[in-house]
Amino acid sequence: MSASLGSGPHRPPQTTLRHRLAELRGPAAVPRPLDARALAALAANPGCRRRAILDGAGVDKTALAAKLGAPSAFGQSQFAIARGNAFEAKVKADGGRELLALLGIAEPGEVDLPELAAAGPEGRAARTALALREATAAGRWALLDHPMLALEVAGSPVYLEPDAVVVRPDGGWTVVEIKSFPMIDGSADASKVGAAARQAAVYVLALEKVAAVTEGATVAHRVLLVCPKDFSNLPTASAVDVRKQLAVTRRQLTRLTRIEEIADALPEGVTFDVAECSAEELASAVECVPHAYAPECLAACELAFHCRERARAADAVAALGRSVRGELGGLTTVGAVLAAARGEAGDPDDPAVAALRRARALRAEALEVAGCR
Repeated sequence: MSASLGSGPHRPPQTTLRHRLAELRGPAAVPRPLDARALAALAANPGCRRRAILDGAGVDKTALAAKLGAPSAFGQSQFAIARGNAFEAKVKADGGRELLALLGIAEPGEVDLPELAAAGPEGRAARTALALREATAAGRWALLDHPMLALEVAGSPVYLEPDAVVVRPDGGWTVVEIKSFPMIDGSADASKVGAAARQAAVYVLALEKVAAVTEGATVAHRVLLVCPKDFSNLPTASAVDVRKQLAVTRRQLTRLTRIEEIADALPEGVTFDVAECSAEELASAVECVPHAYAPECLAACELAFHCRERARAADAVAALGRSVRGELGGLTTVGAVLAAARGEAGDPDDPAVAALRRARALRAEALEVAGCR
């Protein structure tokens, strides 16, 4: 396990790792880039090596799940994507006038709009870092539209693209997240705000890497969440504190096993080439990588239905949820739990076993009383 995002055992040259990941993905397959949404989901379940290697290799998990016979409806609808893009375009129209107004800036001419175009994600990330340094040194307002940020995750580079980053004259950098869900009477759906905060925390973490080598720069831990106001299409904003999400994300990412360690543990010849492999070959390849299924995966991973089916087939307690799994300690299967409750197995001194037997006794007593009545 790596001790930090940038530390860990010596790894082979990046070209070698990229070649290995290309073999796993399939030489002809175009890699699917990780975004902040996927990275936040990965950080929420750092024990899942299966997702780590598939995301690291850029495998199309939607196509993989479909070929495995367990397609998932995970992801945004095309209507939601189109609505979000339209709202973001409105907020940023006319030099970002409406967005800047939410920041208290009446005249867009007072704000610099750096050009961030460059070749490839590495070039765009380098251009973004340069624009951030220049804007901070100038001591003026600056609005970076869709900057590119780089972050190393489990030994593999990830490129992230927030909606916008604002640079204040005092050198402060603020992440702007634009979402199409409504903010009614000053508040929005808590689950959607939480998801946006986890996503924004990934951007803040990546920005901190650039700020660490930029004199006079600081990254705000309060991001600006921009949403439609009430039932209109007018934008409104709220500052969201992401310090908790940032701490969790940082801690979870440091726990991720490095990608090359997972790849090196795979049998020779294993590949996740969706186009070339049969369903049986893909199922065998996927089973070579341990997973950590939990019900929360249904809202965050395209392979959730496949992993749930395998977890149920293995009689795994984890399929009932992480909290249940944690309470049961060393009892990892439903069969072991039932046997312990019936007194057929298990250490009586184990608190989990004692609690199960007590619960069974109380259930039997309740059923007996109910039968008498």
